[in-house]
Amino acid sequence: MTRRYAGGVGVSPTKYYALLSGVIALIVAVSTAIYVGVASDHGTATQRSAPVREGAPRNPAAPASTGIWVGAWSASPVGAEPGTEVAGLAGRSVRNVVHTSVGGTSVRITLSNLYGQSSLTLTHASVAVAAGTGTAAAIADTMRRLTFGGNASVVIPPGRQVLSDAVRLAIPADTDILVTTFSPTPSGPVTFHPHARQTSYVADGDLTEDTTGVAYTGKVGSWRYLTALDVLSNESDGTVVAFGDSLTDGITSTENANRRWTDVLSRRLRAAVAAGQDVPRYSIVNQGISGNQILASGAGRPADNQAGVGRFHRDVLSRTNVKVVVIDLGVNDILRNPRLADPNRILNGLRTLVRQAHARGLKVIGATLMPFQGHRGYTDARENVRQQINAQIRGGKVFDAVVDFDKALRDPYNPRKFRPDYDSGDHLHPSDRGYERMAETFDLKDLKGAAPAEL
Repeated sequence: MTRRYAGGVGVSPTKYYALLSGVIALIVAVSTAIYVGVASDHGTATQRSAPVREGAPRNPAAPASTGIWVGAWSASPVGAEPGTEVAGLAGRSVRNVVHTSVGGTSVRITLSNLYGQSSLTLTHASVAVAAGTGTAAAIADTMRRLTFGGNASVVIPPGRQVLSDAVRLAIPADTDILVTTFSPTPSGPVTFHPHARQTSYVADGDLTEDTTGVAYTGKVGSWRYLTALDVLSNESDGTVVAFGDSLTDGITSTENANRRWTDVLSRRLRAAVAAGQDVPRYSIVNQGISGNQILASGAGRPADNQAGVGRFHRDVLSRTNVKVVVIDLGVNDILRNPRLADPNRILNGLRTLVRQAHARGLKVIGATLMPFQGHRGYTDARENVRQQINAQIRGGKVFDAVVDFDKALRDPYNPRKFRPDYDSGDHLHPSDRGYERMAETFDLKDLKGAAPAEL
């Protein structure tokens, strides 16, 4: 717009610039409102939410305390839940139960519609501290309504995710938290994380803020929509992301007991901090996916169980205040390859992840690949591939530091398989004692420091 044009419609220069300033201010205000709390599921673009309702109440419990935002819990979206292709979970309240690794004074959540084929409308969401273990009941005075850009409802387009507003709530460490959502309309496939090793719940109707849990008669061993829970914390200075497959997902650990190696490591780290040891104050979040590979993805668009090199940005680099990543991947690349896997391709894939982490200043701790003799996929040739990969990892040619899960869990009399008490029975996944041993193997001081200037 020029002064000549403004003069042509009879606007004085003073009024014209005043009008222009007002328009710019309005654009900035609207853009800020649209941006707050909503981002792409791949962390590469901003996603606009649906128009907010007029007169929607602002969240009265916005955070007022100090601290930094860290991840207290997370789970990777894996695929579309079977049986939800058309209706989704319309007309039902979904109550996810998650377990925190660190406490805080305020909380916010991330909800995903990555695998949805249509927009997901949520009209009600809440967060509360669970009344105990293995229950849908909440401690009544901890129930909080969640908002999105100040509004109780939000629309998440397919392929996207949304970050809620923060709400004041004392979140204890090592505690079950209830996150509940309600969708009134069909939404297509539900984005979920199977093999949660944690019972969550569902009820008919909008019972989002119900504290009794009585109506939550449906039980499921998956997490639906929910992919992260962050806390504003004075207990933690950053987040450690554990990035792996079923060995990190904890597929054979006891349900509702939080005995994955990441859970045990989290408790061990908190105890060390409390004892005054010279270790970092970090939270730990779990981005393991059962069956995950470094190089190969499942079928579909977007791909189910996306390859490690494809999901690393979403599941590691986009997590909250990440300082360190622990990588335990590669066994499925060996076992699921119809031909004999090339160890150099697997190692190059791992090095690709390390380069991406280093570009963000993240330190990378890598795990050796554990034995699997006795599993139906075992062959001597595949064992040789595993040994070649482990030799490179132990030699310091892949990661900044190494945690030797293989050495810690193998049978000293036959290093090609698990020690019997560390074996869950399938000769591929650890027992609870095996997961505990994995966590004990960590040198907590390896979590200190940042990425080297050059590996």
